[in-house]
Amino acid sequence: VSLLFSRYDVDSKSPNLSKHDFLGQAFCTLGEVVGSLGSRMEKPLVGIPGKNCGNIIVKAEEMGNCRESVMMQFCGNKLDKKDFFGKSDPFLVFYRSNEDGTFTICHKTEVVKNTLNPVWQAFKIPVRALCNGDYDRTIKIECYDWDRDGSHDFIGEFSTSYRELSRGQSQFNVYEVVNPKKKGKKKKYLNSGTVTLLSFLVDIEVTFLDYIKGGTQINFTVAIDFTASNGNPAQPTSLHYMSPYQMNAYAMALKAVGEIIQDYDSDKMFPALGFGAKLPPDGRVSHEFALNGNPQNPYCAGIDGVMEAYYQSLKSVCLYGPTNFSPVINHVARYAASVKNGSQYFILLIITDGVISDMAQTKESIVNASCLPMSIIIVGVGPAEFDAMIELDGDEVRISSRGRYAERDIVQFVPFRDYIDRTGNHILSMARLAKDVLAEIPDQFLSYMRTRGIKPSPAPPPYTPPGYPVQSPDGHPLNTPPGHPLQTQI
Repeated sequence: VSLLFSRYDVDSKSPNLSKHDFLGQAFCTLGEVVGSLGSRMEKPLVGIPGKNCGNIIVKAEEMGNCRESVMMQFCGNKLDKKDFFGKSDPFLVFYRSNEDGTFTICHKTEVVKNTLNPVWQAFKIPVRALCNGDYDRTIKIECYDWDRDGSHDFIGEFSTSYRELSRGQSQFNVYEVVNPKKKGKKKKYLNSGTVTLLSFLVDIEVTFLDYIKGGTQINFTVAIDFTASNGNPAQPTSLHYMSPYQMNAYAMALKAVGEIIQDYDSDKMFPALGFGAKLPPDGRVSHEFALNGNPQNPYCAGIDGVMEAYYQSLKSVCLYGPTNFSPVINHVARYAASVKNGSQYFILLIITDGVISDMAQTKESIVNASCLPMSIIIVGVGPAEFDAMIELDGDEVRISSRGRYAERDIVQFVPFRDYIDRTGNHILSMARLAKDVLAEIPDQFLSYMRTRGIKPSPAPPPYTPPGYPVQSPDGHPLNTPPGHPLQTQI
């Protein structure tokens, strides 16, 4: 998400910005803000040539009510008998009310068979699903008698709100189940039974951002396919063709994904690897070489540095083969295996034309890596069939190797061709690609942390401007100079 902040001096009540004095603007991404120390970003305002427009400070805060889940349990009492043989098979349907007056189903309980006094199982639901964070918004609950043919009989309904429910088990949370048709026909009709709230427990869900704010570092590594199946880079038909007019598919995928991930990587230094090429000067084949030509230090400065190293290596290496994924996966896994305490998480982006040679070894590498703090993103470029990549993705069938299944799904595959905009709008293509490629990362990240019982570290104390004393936990000032780790460390 890109953001633009513009500052004006208001001269009148006119809503037309051209009627006011422009004082500067700043561009950034949402990732830049939340990825900054303490989710606080300071940037210079620009836009007036030759003038210092000052700085803007932007602080992000995640809405608290988006993170609450609630565990609730209900029971029914003396519900209407609907079945000719037997009693009723009741279940509840919960509806969230929308701003336009409509209702949306947000939960159904299980069916409790043959009873007028059901006790439904406790269930957990996000507060945003129940009422979109508005504690006073109406929640409608309908009660039905289940029928095998799907023509469930309506028993009755009642309304409440999150605020009412939050009172917990009490006389306030015993609801009369009313059937409006019966009420209209029968003067002595009271209700079709009651439903009682038995328990109400709120839980705060921790999010990906809680870990980032607490100091978890995201380490991003790129691996690019330099096999001969991509075609001669000097020919326009090649997937690696360097046109003076537009980026090739490899460069577009790299830039689209990298520019978002780099906001969460504090040092912005990325190892960039290639595989499947013959290297100068002796023509040896490598499946794990540094794009910048320095195996001791394969780090590139920012995504622009990775792009530059990619273009330079295309000029010096010879595309060859085979297409082996396991060496670069094992390369990142070695680093991930050394830091399992939740302080670091590793993301490997593999960009490939999809013809894989070491499928068995790659599966084994992924199964081994599934218990490490890492995720793998594979972007397939070109027209090839990507059956092998879909298998590695593991969304349909969890990947396994020699009878051992991956502990968690760590691979996300997307074919680049699905994102090429027909109008030729590469910016749009890249935005769509980045959105889908990164969609699974937060859940993969959280699944690792949860299964290991790793909680986010507390966020750092509020930013203290240089020159002000930093408070120690007991309230006494610490005489630390500006730039001291206490002031700069996440």
